[in-house]
Amino acid sequence: MSPKRPQETLTLFAAAGLDHEAPHPLPDRLRPRALSEVVGQDHILGPDGALTRMLETRTLGSLVFWGPPGTGKTTVARLLADATDLHFEQISAVFSGVADLKKAFDAARARREMGKGTLLFVDEVHRFNRAQQDSFLPVMEDGTVVMVGATTENPSFELNAALLSRARVLVFSLARCCRDREAVCARRGSRGPQAAARCGGARGAGAHGRRRWKGLADACRRGLALCTG
Repeated sequence: MSPKRPQETLTLFAAAGLDHEAPHPLPDRLRPRALSEVVGQDHILGPDGALTRMLETRTLGSLVFWGPPGTGKTTVARLLADATDLHFEQISAVFSGVADLKKAFDAARARREMGKGTLLFVDEVHRFNRAQQDSFLPVMEDGTVVMVGATTENPSFELNAALLSRARVLVFSLARCCRDREAVCARRGSRGPQAAARCGGARGAGAHGRRRWKGLADACRRGLALCTG
């Protein structure tokens, strides 16, 4: 007997063929698909950026992304896993405890035995207590995971010295991010509706597409005003 194939779970949108047309939040529509598309963090991802140099020299280690919300920390972590062919695993310190960490570490060890590395993204890493932070040290040291922590708080005050000594802190900038995002959206809009679609605009040409793009461009500008005002 041939083994049964697992049944795919369909949402109502997918069953109706509307999953691709369903509305998505603006940040999701603007989300980059590759590290080269990330804007506003040239000191990290530009030609001379810290992360760019790590990738070129194949010296990627554990990292701590420090910066305000909306600066691309989660997105960069996901794209980093894609660029390095690592399995992306995400946990949140708000909802995870010791049992969740043990499960994530065991799964990473199993993948490593199969020849697959793991990038473990830890959102709000500063929410873990000192003992929980210490539990990362063995798996960081032996290469079981590449830990990428994200925090909005100063790591020097919120993270263990032992953890910080095994990770490099990269600072994400909000003002530069907002400024550069508007410039990219404006350039994509000037190239027509197809380019605007990549920035979250309409898929087709015509008046409807232009109206959708204008709304997105206005939203970008309002976001910039909030960042700089």
